[in-house]
Amino acid sequence: MKKITHTIAYWICLLTGLGLIFIGARFFFVPVAAEHAFGIQVNTGSNFSFHYIKGIRDIFSGLILTALLLARQYRALGILSLCAVIIPATDMSIVALQPTVQTAALYPHLSAVIIAILLGIYYIRVKVEKKV
Repeated sequence: MKKITHTIAYWICLLTGLGLIFIGARFFFVPVAAEHAFGIQVNTGSNFSFHYIKGIRDIFSGLILTALLLARQYRALGILSLCAVIIPATDMSIVALQPTVQTAALYPHLSAVIIAILLGIYYIRVKVEKKV
């Protein structure tokens, strides 16, 4: 059972990290589409500074998750995941306060909160097997 749980957690974490890198890159390459997928609409007058800030935040988050996972730094990964819950929780709050909010726009943020909490708890508790 531990092996299955570890494999599931590993793949969820890896896919989350890679997904964040993709989402961040999308804010650089197609900022308006990424903005709408995020759940907000901002009249920027073709100034995409906010989008680039959001994009690099997501790319960094995805890279650090993936790097810690591949380096088997599970405790650090767990602590980071629990601390990082503030990001999707705040994002969800911002989207929820939009005058044109659609409930479906909240689900990705809520999913990220749940995933971060579950992975954080799991990786803080996991014991690293020493190779002899």
